[in-house]
Amino acid sequence: MRSRSLRTATAGALLVGLTLGVGGCATGAGDGVTTLDFFQFKGEALEDFDEIIAEFEAENPDIKVVQNQVADSETIIRTLLVKDRTPDVITLNANGSFGKLAEAGVFYDFSDEPVLETINPAVQEILADLGTFEGEVNSLGYVNNADGIIYNRAIFEEQGLEVPETWDELIALCDTLVERGITPFATSLAENWTAMPSWNGIGAYYAQDGFFEEMRAEGDNVGPDSPVSFQKDFPEAMQRQLQLFDYSQEGYRGASYDDSTALFASGDAAMMLQGIWALSPVKAVNPDIDAAIFPYPVPEDPAERLLVSGVDVTVTMARDTPKREEALRFIEFLFRPDVIERFAASQTMVPSVIGAQLSDDPALQSIAPYFDDEKITGFIDHQVPSAIPLTGIVQQFLYDGDVDAALRTLDNEWRKVAARTISPNEED
Repeated sequence: MRSRSLRTATAGALLVGLTLGVGGCATGAGDGVTTLDFFQFKGEALEDFDEIIAEFEAENPDIKVVQNQVADSETIIRTLLVKDRTPDVITLNANGSFGKLAEAGVFYDFSDEPVLETINPAVQEILADLGTFEGEVNSLGYVNNADGIIYNRAIFEEQGLEVPETWDELIALCDTLVERGITPFATSLAENWTAMPSWNGIGAYYAQDGFFEEMRAEGDNVGPDSPVSFQKDFPEAMQRQLQLFDYSQEGYRGASYDDSTALFASGDAAMMLQGIWALSPVKAVNPDIDAAIFPYPVPEDPAERLLVSGVDVTVTMARDTPKREEALRFIEFLFRPDVIERFAASQTMVPSVIGAQLSDDPALQSIAPYFDDEKITGFIDHQVPSAIPLTGIVQQFLYDGDVDAALRTLDNEWRKVAARTISPNEED
């Protein structure tokens, strides 16, 4: 669910190297060549960006791009910002922490840049919901992931099953699979984060129409009697999440993420409550699996279904970089359709550029219509203050099944965080 760096160096060592890199390129590379510092958080994308940089430099011999791939990107970028050493071009995972940085006004405003017009507006809306500086456009979504129900198409075909379009159809499908001796879902709870994909996928429907904006406005008044609260608005969401976990394999509470992906890969479960990121470990076990994704069918009207998606990589740059023209040239190259298509295919992601082609991966093709029709919405856990132990609360709820206790705890934790902030509209 989150991009995990393949690097193991310490944050301190990386910070020293990155700081030296930024300092060393401050005056350019000489001979009329401008050097850009490219801060890049995604370890598994290192080689992809190396290839992109080589192609860019061949077409732009007056610019040299130095890729600084870092493991603890959130900590290091904050440190660099404090030291006023913001890199020229930056990639980050678009989460709640990114939103706070954007609100601080440290990133460039792309509102008037032509490249913005090439990007799917629904992707930019996800970024805007995370946070902006005074309504600016402070980053550009590059590639997106997808959170939904992964299913084995071969099992569905063999059993004559259709992709469910409503909640009742989903439950009927699960009952049919059980009757035929097939485990509906491969799940796990040994790591608490594995509880979150389904919480996001189901809960997104209950958080539409400004739920979190109203929660922030209520601040420390949130509770069972406030206009909005977890206790008031999320009981059905939590009950439905618990209902799906009841269709898991035996022993799922102690199973690891690797256990669940291996179970699904082996064909011993028909579906997974995960997202597109899970296909990599699944295919490591079974490269030939035919898997696709459908969104959680919560609404009664199938036309109202939404695909939960996160901006896996967003691109931005320093607000006041003296290398604005060169940085924009590199960014515009990154968003060129042929460039972003290759990157997205390599990373099994969805490119943000309108009209950019997806790879022929069945999973990507199955979710393409939701991007084309702009029927996507962001991860709601990105809207929850990081000081709230959300993943632990949801994990515990899936252990004990106590909906009321989980929702009371969420509201209590929200009030605690709100009470420590200067105003109800601010989060930890």
